[in-house]
Amino acid sequence: MYGGGSPPSKLTGGSMSSRSKRAKKSSWGARERAGMSFLIVIAFFAIFGLIILTEVLMIDDRGRGGGVIVRHGSSGGRFGESVPDYDDVKDDYLDDTGIFVRETKYGNAAIKNIIKNQKDSKLSIGMTVQLDPAEQRSLPVIPWGQMLPSKTEQSLPQYPTDMRPTDGSWEIVNGTRYKFFVFSAYYDRRDGKLVRIIGATKTRGPEKVWCRFWYQTGSNSTRYRSASVMARVKVIRENWNLKYSACFILCPIRGPFPEIPYAVSVVSKIKSPPGNVLLLRNNDNDPDFNNRTFSNIPNSIGVCVKPLHFNYDQALYMLEFLELNSLLGVTHFTFYNHTIGPKASCILQHYVSGNLPPLITPFAPAGDQPNTGPSVESNDVHHEAGPTKLSDNTPYQKPRITVNILPWNLRMRSQKEIRTEGLFASLNDCLYRSMYRYSHVALIDLDEFIIPHHNDTLIDLINWLSKRINSRNTGAYSFQNAFFYLQFADDDAILDDGSPEANLRAALTTQRKTRRRSKLHPQKQRSKYICKPEAVIEAGNHFVWEFCPGRGSLNVPADAAILHHYRVCEFGGDDCIKSPSVVDRTAHRYSKRLLDRVGTVYNYLKDTCNLPDIPRAPTKPPPTRKKQLKIRIPDRPPSLGGSSKTGNTDVDSIKMEPSVNTNSSRSTFASSLIRVISNRQV
Repeated sequence: MYGGGSPPSKLTGGSMSSRSKRAKKSSWGARERAGMSFLIVIAFFAIFGLIILTEVLMIDDRGRGGGVIVRHGSSGGRFGESVPDYDDVKDDYLDDTGIFVRETKYGNAAIKNIIKNQKDSKLSIGMTVQLDPAEQRSLPVIPWGQMLPSKTEQSLPQYPTDMRPTDGSWEIVNGTRYKFFVFSAYYDRRDGKLVRIIGATKTRGPEKVWCRFWYQTGSNSTRYRSASVMARVKVIRENWNLKYSACFILCPIRGPFPEIPYAVSVVSKIKSPPGNVLLLRNNDNDPDFNNRTFSNIPNSIGVCVKPLHFNYDQALYMLEFLELNSLLGVTHFTFYNHTIGPKASCILQHYVSGNLPPLITPFAPAGDQPNTGPSVESNDVHHEAGPTKLSDNTPYQKPRITVNILPWNLRMRSQKEIRTEGLFASLNDCLYRSMYRYSHVALIDLDEFIIPHHNDTLIDLINWLSKRINSRNTGAYSFQNAFFYLQFADDDAILDDGSPEANLRAALTTQRKTRRRSKLHPQKQRSKYICKPEAVIEAGNHFVWEFCPGRGSLNVPADAAILHHYRVCEFGGDDCIKSPSVVDRTAHRYSKRLLDRVGTVYNYLKDTCNLPDIPRAPTKPPPTRKKQLKIRIPDRPPSLGGSSKTGNTDVDSIKMEPSVNTNSSRSTFASSLIRVISNRQV
C-alpha cells in the first residue's frame, strides 16, 4: 500500500507538533515583550511631557504675577535665630516682596491696600492672595535702583533705635534661605551717587535684597527718615566656584532724598525689621579731609593683608614684615583678624596705639656693616644700592607707622564654602577703605615683599617708572613673583662671625634666605600689584579684575623690581629645590637699617609681649680633609707573583723603578696596573 516504504511514525509527527507550538509561544512572548517595551517608552515620554508642561505653566504664572505668595515667620525678634543652619532648610524660599517691586495702573493706593490686606489677613505658609486679573496684565517690574514711593515708605518698619551702626563687622541679613552677610558700606562718588556694600552670599543665583537708607533729621537727633531702593548683588569674580563668594551690593542714591545717607540696612523682605545697620563711610564728613580735596591725595602707600588665620603667632616675622615695608615707604597697614596668636596680637596692638620706642638705636656699632660683598658663585644677582642713611651711631626718630585691625568673624567654612576666609571681601574692603587716603595701595601677604632694584622706596620706584614710561593712565603696577623657597640652604653671610647683630640677622627671613628660583612666574600668575585705589573697581588677589574706564595695569620689568615670596614648596615635599636657582641678595641693601629697627622694637616689647629669645646664629663648620687615593706609578711593572692570586696587592707598596723607554714595557705596565686595581676593588 505504501510502495514498500514504511509508514510515518507517530513519534515523529508528535515532535513536529510540539516544536511548532513552542515556536508559536516564543513568537507570542516576543511580541508581548515588544508591546510592553513600547508602552513603557510611551509612558516615559508622557510623564516627561507632563513635567515639562507643568514647569512651563509655573514659569508662565510667575511671569504674569498671578499671585502673591505670603509667608509669615515666627513672632521672634528682629535677629531671628542666632546662627541658623542654612544647609538644612527644608521649606521652599517664598519671595513675599513681589508686591513692592510692581506698580499697578491704580497707583500707590492699590499697593497700600494690598499691604494692608496682607497685614490683616492671617495666612499660613504657602497660601496665595489672588490679584485682580486687570492688575495682573499691567504689573511692570520696578527696575534696579528704583526708589519706593514715599507713601509706601511710610508704612515700612522704622529705624531700629536699639542698634548702633557698625563699620567693619560681619552682620547677618535676615530672612534669606542661604547665608548672606554684610561687612561695610562706602559712598562711591566716581560714577554718579552709589552706595557700595561689601558682603558675602551665594555664588550662583544670589537672592534679591533691598537697601534701606537712613537719614538723620537733625545734627543730634535720634529720629531718622528712610528711603528704600532695589539693590543689585554683584558676585566678585574670583570665587573658585565654591558655594559662597564675596560680593558687592550696589544701591544707587536717587528719588526724593538725593543727599548722602547716614547709614544703610540690607534686607531681603522689605516689610521685615532690619537685622543690620551699616555706618556709611563718606569722606565728605571725614575730618581727615577738612584741609584737602580728593584730587590732592598724599603721596603715600598703604598695605592690605588678607585675614590672619590659623592662630598666626610668628612675632619676629611680624616685626620684620612691618619694619621692612616701612623702609620701603609704607605708612599704613590694614589687617583682618580671623584668629591670631597672643604674641603677634600684642605686637600689633602696640603699633595700633603707637606705644613704641620714639628713637631707633643702631643695633650694631659704627662701621660694622653687614657682609654684602660679591659672592663666590658666578650666578649671583646684585643691584646698585639706593641711598643709605645713618652711617654713624646716633639714635634717630622712628618713622610713624599706623596700623588698623578689623575683626573677621565670617561664619562660613573656609575652603569648603568660601575661599580662604573670604579673602576677596577683605581685599576689596581695604581697597575702598584706603581710597583717597593714600595714593597707592599694595595688596600682599605676610610672606611677600616688593623689592626695587634701583630705588630705595616704592614711591621712588613709581616716580622713576613714570619718568621712563607714560603712566598717566596707569591704575596698577604688577610685579612678577620669585620664589625664595625656605628649603634652600641659608646664606653664608648669616653665619656667626662674632658681631653683635649676628643672631638677629640670622633670625630674619629676608637676610637668611637669598637663593631663589631662577625662572620668574609670568604676569597674572602669582604676581602681586600696587594700585591707585580710585582707579580700581574690583580688586583680585594677583591682578585687578576691573578698572575705571581708561585705566589699566603696567607690567613692571623684572630688572626694575620683583616680588620676593618666601615660602615652602608649593606642592609639598622638597622637589622644588631641584629647579634651577640663583642667589639674589638685593634685600641685603636694607640690612643695617632693618636690624636697627627690628632690634629696637624687639628689645622694647620683649618683656611686655613675652617674645621668645632670638636663637643663636649657626657657626661655620670646620673644614674637612677629603680622603685622596695616591697611586705611585712605576715605569716598569713589578712582579705580581702570588700576590695577584690572593687579591691583597697594595698599590702603595709599588716602588718606583728606573724608567724604560719602550712601548712594550708601558703596555705591560698598564695591563698589570689594571689587574692590581681590579684586584684591590675585589
